[in-house]
Amino acid sequence: MRLRHSYSIFNIVTAFVVTMFFSCENDFSEIQKVGVLQNQPIGEAEQIDLKYTELVEDSIHLKANLISPKMLDYSNRDFSFSEFPEGILLKVYDDDGKITTITSRYAIFYPDTDIIDLRGDVVITTHNGEVLETDQLYYNEKLEWVFTNRPWVFKRAAGPLHGVGFDSDKDFKDFEMLEMGGDFELDN
Repeated sequence: MRLRHSYSIFNIVTAFVVTMFFSCENDFSEIQKVGVLQNQPIGEAEQIDLKYTELVEDSIHLKANLISPKMLDYSNRDFSFSEFPEGILLKVYDDDGKITTITSRYAIFYPDTDIIDLRGDVVITTHNGEVLETDQLYYNEKLEWVFTNRPWVFKRAAGPLHGVGFDSDKDFKDFEMLEMGGDFELDN
């Protein structure tokens, strides 16, 4: 009788352990699914045409227009970002309505740091016809500062400049080359 009772307890414990094992496996697969969801964007948008306006003396002024085929919103992450995997066209308007255009094949915006990372055939064309070309460019939105450590070409009326790495304000008035090359003219 004692052997039969021990055998019954053993069977009950074994059934309980097997049940727990299979229930843990199911829970683990659910946990894996949650992990995958956290790596997915919280939102997707196609054919973006976003306009940023500003109210100035009872009239609305267009400040910027962002156009992109696709945007992925990762604001569900600890360090949130918006990704533009198919590139962007950004038109920036100054106070006189003059347009500077920025294009790239890929872009990512980090709202916590106000940094925009532009990659792949980055081209900035100013309202006065100056053109900056590089393969990667960062823009600090808060400081209105542009910088790169990559090779670049700056085509301007006074003659082209090229080099590796630069820092500049958004209007290219305070321009610092890290490594320069080519023919250029220095202003007094």
